[in-house]
Amino acid sequence: MFFSDVIGQNAIKKSLIQEINNNRMAHAQLFCGKEGVGKMALALAYARYLLCTNKGEKDACGVCPSCVKFSKLIHPDLHFIFPVFKKKSKETLSSDCLEEWRKMLLHSTYFNNATWLKEIGAENQQLRIYTKESDIIAQKLSYVASQGGYKIAIIWLPEKMMTECANKLLKLLEEPPQKTIFLLVSENPGLLLPTIISRTQRIEIPAIENEAISTELINRFALPPKEATHIAHNANGNFIKAVEAVQVSEETLYYFELFVELMRMSYLRKLKEMHAWSFKLAGIGRERQKAFLEYAQQMIRENFVYNFHQEEMNYLTAREKEFSTRFSPFINEKNVVDIMTELSEAQQHIEQNVNPKMVFFDFSMKMIMLLKR
Repeated sequence: MFFSDVIGQNAIKKSLIQEINNNRMAHAQLFCGKEGVGKMALALAYARYLLCTNKGEKDACGVCPSCVKFSKLIHPDLHFIFPVFKKKSKETLSSDCLEEWRKMLLHSTYFNNATWLKEIGAENQQLRIYTKESDIIAQKLSYVASQGGYKIAIIWLPEKMMTECANKLLKLLEEPPQKTIFLLVSENPGLLLPTIISRTQRIEIPAIENEAISTELINRFALPPKEATHIAHNANGNFIKAVEAVQVSEETLYYFELFVELMRMSYLRKLKEMHAWSFKLAGIGRERQKAFLEYAQQMIRENFVYNFHQEEMNYLTAREKEFSTRFSPFINEKNVVDIMTELSEAQQHIEQNVNPKMVFFDFSMKMIMLLKR
């Protein structure tokens, strides 16, 4: 990943390049932003540029020994920490899944939690960065850089660190090994220890510009400009969502079908079917349950906005829009806030490991009353 490969984000790229060229790098940087805005892409481009031994004014050379190793993600001074799932026999480490991690990144640096879960065959698992991880990375960073330059540790989703792991990382940030750069890539920095946040340089990554997404879709998928512009608008700055719209994500379609099924059953008060629906949701794993609840919140928001007939403010796909023409009148000023509150509470309960059968059946029961308002 080069800076030239990062979609949009020109102001951020310029700032990061200047930082390195002026030798004013913070030893710990926190790349924050929503899904699909290119946080990992920027972190990798930054790492490559920093490690490149023959860098240009705006990008890495791509041909020096450092860049050759980086292209395969096997540079000895580049280290990754990322969430994994705990196997029965032992506490899993990032190194146990490094082959799958490299494969995913080499395929695309625009990915999300669901992509990683699928890559490691852990759709029904919750991902964590376990305590032992901090000891391993501390040991690796204690060595002198093999290429004589910087050592870089990229931590994806640091908010998923176990508490003890986070406390040990804090000590590393307070007393970093010589010539070491930490790049934390986070979607929910509010879950990090305040002491960790205070020891990082926070970089807010905004949504990608629609024009940049549209251009990328045209170049990558040979889409007609009008279709690319429409998809870019609906993506709302999220390139992952744009690609899913082109490729019709099976996971998104599954969540859409679950949502439609629930709303229809709740409206018709089919308690037996709603109970079965709740059991079905309970069996898909907590990460997918949380993803479904996020999708449901998005659909409620979009259906409420749909009532105002402002096309430029609508981000529904064609299939979702077809459903919303009939469903949106049931989402109005009298119930939208309460529905969103119930969805948020359900998501919180899932994160707290409350019995999902109870969580989803309770929510579906409440929807019976809320849809009648």
